[in-house]
Amino acid sequence: MSETRELVLPAPAKLNRMLHITGRRADGYHELQTLFQFLDHGDELRFRRREDGELQLSPALPGVAAGDNLILRAARLLQAKSGCGLGADIHLDKRLPLGSGLGGGSSDAATTLLALDRLWGLELGEEHLAALGLALGADVPVFVRGRAAWAEGIGERLTPVELDTPWFVVIHPGVEVSTPAVFQAPQLTRNTPPISMARALQGAATWRNDCETTVRMLYPEVAGAIDWLAGQAPTMLTGTGACLFARLTSETQADSILQRISHDWQAFKARGHNVSPLHAALG
Repeated sequence: MSETRELVLPAPAKLNRMLHITGRRADGYHELQTLFQFLDHGDELRFRRREDGELQLSPALPGVAAGDNLILRAARLLQAKSGCGLGADIHLDKRLPLGSGLGGGSSDAATTLLALDRLWGLELGEEHLAALGLALGADVPVFVRGRAAWAEGIGERLTPVELDTPWFVVIHPGVEVSTPAVFQAPQLTRNTPPISMARALQGAATWRNDCETTVRMLYPEVAGAIDWLAGQAPTMLTGTGACLFARLTSETQADSILQRISHDWQAFKARGHNVSPLHAALG
């Protein structure tokens, strides 16, 4: 049994450096091609092992039922699949806004799987944990694996890649975007021709997000933020939003932009990472 009884770990944000929608499957899911990269900014979770098998999460997230919380779902799934009789007290320091496109819930779930695997002494391994994560959401495996990746399918077929690691400014314009609403929108682009990973990596200057036009139409607040930030530096939506990001040449440029951002928006600066800060913390 693991001697570790307490862990404090990051649940980092991710960016979609590009996002193409290449088709729609019979089950309603969309076929994607995307590039995931991590940020050195995100939520933080504290785990303390319990011997009685109970799982307790604090604080509750407003508007999210306990049964829908991905942290508890991940913990319960790991208990069930491993047969482990241990439990945990989990505290979440929620820093990433909900409905932001930064992968906060998926990252929280992945951090929970990796933390409890260690805290409970399970040693299930990355492959097993990534498979469990896929049952929780298409983005969870990339956080479990912890490497910047080219992703296909619904985002679960991952190939590690090395991307540039610039500074970014990320803005949340104060609205929560509904991912189902975006993917159900009739005007959404669903027929971008597939490209190879090699071509994608060579074409950074043309990277785009196929969701952006639809999100701009549905959420004028997002459109306004994109237009403002695009006047400062190359800007793109991440995921289905609401967050957008600008790729910058220096931390100084990031600081300069942050000083001029509207008080109506949440914003932060962060550096891109090809190895997740979670995996760096786990060692």
